[in-house]
Amino acid sequence: MKALMSTKVGGPDTLEMIEVEDPKAGKGQVVIDVKACSINYPDVLIIQDLYQFKPERPFAPGGEVSGVISEVGEGVTDLKVGDRVASTTGHGGLVEKVVADQNSVFQIPDSVSHDDASALILTYGTSIHALVDRGHIKEGDDLLVLGASGGVGIAAVELGKAFGARVVAAVSSEEKAAFCREAGADETVVYERAPLDKDQSKALANQFKAAAPGGYDVIYDAVGGDYSEPAVRSIGWEGRFLVVGFPAGIAKLPLNLTLLKSCDVAGVFWGAFAARDPKANRAHINRLFKLWDQGMIQPRVSETFAFEDAGQAIQKMADRGAIGKLVVKIAD
Repeated sequence: MKALMSTKVGGPDTLEMIEVEDPKAGKGQVVIDVKACSINYPDVLIIQDLYQFKPERPFAPGGEVSGVISEVGEGVTDLKVGDRVASTTGHGGLVEKVVADQNSVFQIPDSVSHDDASALILTYGTSIHALVDRGHIKEGDDLLVLGASGGVGIAAVELGKAFGARVVAAVSSEEKAAFCREAGADETVVYERAPLDKDQSKALANQFKAAAPGGYDVIYDAVGGDYSEPAVRSIGWEGRFLVVGFPAGIAKLPLNLTLLKSCDVAGVFWGAFAARDPKANRAHINRLFKLWDQGMIQPRVSETFAFEDAGQAIQKMADRGAIGKLVVKIAD
């Protein structure tokens, strides 16, 4: 089978399309004939050895796929050959066939396209875990989402609205702001590109505060870098600041702000949560499919790429040019 592999440390230009042996399903596993693989920010990091996990090379990036089961391993009872499914894989998704553990595989209805299905689990799974388990979001909360036009960000916007929050979407351009308003954001803040000096940081904090004068109950930070401190300065009393990602760099927060606001800083590591508590994760994913069926969320695939152009999708993600989800079509 064909596989787009990372054979050395570097950017998307170092990826190589090579032939590898077809995988076999082990105990508790299935083989999926991959139809689509969505691209996420970890794909940018993992090929540079900057992610939490460093797979042995050669490996394929791509942590989220959809397709059709072609082989079922020993002990798998709830899935069968021919099932249309979506799955998270950690990495290894930019291939024609992939092995997945049964606990990370979810059947998808015939009405859902493979492109859309590949764009649901990781981003919406991250955001529902963040908002519900770590942010304890409730109806009437003020929610600020940084990086709101990206995959996890737009999922947080939609889920925030589904859970009854007032959502302020923070983005880097008016085009992205319009995208977030279409997805249901009540208000938007357009911030300058980093680096931010002291005056710019203060001005951004004031922008955030103006959009929620009482302070935010929950802040979803999928950006990091120079944007985190201004966001914390706008948090409300006993607010929850969710650390989701760092495309702008790892922030250094003045901890006195957490004392002054009596706020919580909560890390969000969805992959570890899903591995540690697959039952709770499956309940979240099932809830997501219900919200999708009710029209309250909709994976927003903004661009698709051919298999051989997958590196371009990863580069666009690295350049922070993605609006919504980028999907690589592996097969029809």
